[in-house]
Amino acid sequence: SLLQETYSVISGQELMMELLSDTIIVLASQVVFFMVGWIFFVKMLFKDYELHHSLVQLIFCINFTLSLTMFELIIFEIVDFLDIGSRYFHWYFAIYSMLFMVIVLTPFYIIYFILSSSHLVSVGMRKPLTLIIWCAYFYLFWKLGDPFPILSPKHGVLSIEQGISRVGVIGVTIMALLSGFGAVNYPYSSMTMFMRSVTVMDVQTIERKLLQTMEMITAKKKKIVLAEREQREKARGRGEEGGTWWGKMRSVAPSAVTENIPLLKADVQALEELSRHLFLEAHDLQNVRERIDWSRTCQGKYFNILGHFFTIYCVWKIFISTINIVFDRVGKVDPITKTFDILVNWFGFNIDVAMWSQQFSFIVVGIIVFSSTRGLLLTMSKFFIWISSSKSSNVLVLFFSQIMGMYFMSMVVLMRMNMPPEYRAIITSVLGD
Repeated sequence: SLLQETYSVISGQELMMELLSDTIIVLASQVVFFMVGWIFFVKMLFKDYELHHSLVQLIFCINFTLSLTMFELIIFEIVDFLDIGSRYFHWYFAIYSMLFMVIVLTPFYIIYFILSSSHLVSVGMRKPLTLIIWCAYFYLFWKLGDPFPILSPKHGVLSIEQGISRVGVIGVTIMALLSGFGAVNYPYSSMTMFMRSVTVMDVQTIERKLLQTMEMITAKKKKIVLAEREQREKARGRGEEGGTWWGKMRSVAPSAVTENIPLLKADVQALEELSRHLFLEAHDLQNVRERIDWSRTCQGKYFNILGHFFTIYCVWKIFISTINIVFDRVGKVDPITKTFDILVNWFGFNIDVAMWSQQFSFIVVGIIVFSSTRGLLLTMSKFFIWISSSKSSNVLVLFFSQIMGMYFMSMVVLMRMNMPPEYRAIITSVLGD
């Protein structure tokens, strides 16, 4: 009995030390993720604006860190890096923290900063009104799960499954929108068949028109300045000669104004609008010329072939998805296992399925994590540059942070189908069925 108690105490201490060492490793990686998010925030999102609220930057970096932590834990599952108990603990911690950020904290501050930017809401009413609107949002968010088979008697109302299912509905919708945008935009921007023919002569013609318009604007502005100066000199001369007999005669006689200043200003305004359109057209033609030159390089030819391939792949996915919906088919085997099953059973390859399955799972997950993170961050930075301003930048960053959290959480849910069953056991146990 004494030996059993001693053994249990020693085992408990070893488990605590192992959990502590694993936690230090995860925390070190989270510090790296946090710094990467901080640098991206400063160098990409807020490079043209002054940061007034450090809390916005902190929320964005925390969401970014938790998102990459979940991807890191998936890789740890594949390579069996940490203790299984430690992985369970960090999975639960990351999921609960992410749910708190995307359901509670981030929406609350989005509402708060929207109200803060409005002059109709007084300072004292901002926090109470924010709380009321957030409660209404949370009610609508929870009612979102009613049309879907989310509620399960095996899980409580406040379980991970309830929260992640509702977040997953929104996140998968966002992924579908981004995937649809990418499926249309990538072939359009990379395939030569969608590039319009633009010659060097076309670019030079537009640039010549732009230069002529700018010269006309300069000439008319010069006339306006000269006419205004002439009017001032005449007014000053009348003031000096107003008491003399000759000054009274000049004041009665009509003044010959050489230029119609209001008409000149109207012409300048119209020409400036024309110059803006010509500049944009010249810029677009120059971009098309650069795309045509790029398409003739080896990289451009490679992306052209890739565009044709992904076009055929997207058509096939639309077709097979329609078949699955009509006939209510659900995939039971992940792509990696199915690939090895074809290689072994159909082509007769003698390979170690367990070993190569782990290697390919690691590679596939790494590619998905890298491409998804890079693609989402680039898309976010482009949208932020297009629509942000000094007043709306805080709200937009928080909104993108919310989208990022839901997107990556949905990616974790969907990535289970790209992993063999032995590597997704803990993920399925934590996330739910």
